Amino acid sequence: MSDHVVPHFANDGGLKKITIGAHEFMCVGARAPFDHPHIFLDMGGDHEKVCPYCSTLYVLDSSLKPTESIPPGCLYEPTEPPVADQHFHTA
Repeated sequence: MSDHVVPHFANDGGLKKITIGAHEFMCVGARAPFDHPHIFLDMGGDHEKVCPYCSTLYVLDSSLKPTESIPPGCLYEPTEPPVADQHFHTA
């Protein structure tokens, strides 16, 4: 079992860009009920990635912790344990 937790980020404000501290992350769009399929994104060797669902541009800032964002407050923390996630996709 991995001890690596993949942070999830939400874009409730419809921002064009969110700066984050993680290369690998999940985008959920806006928080429920306005979310899109929760998608795993990996920047790989790049320093930015666009979500194919909501078009949010995620930009890496290695000075941030993996769960931090600019603007602050974009970290999504589910309140319920995940059920077999029917919305999990990769890109």
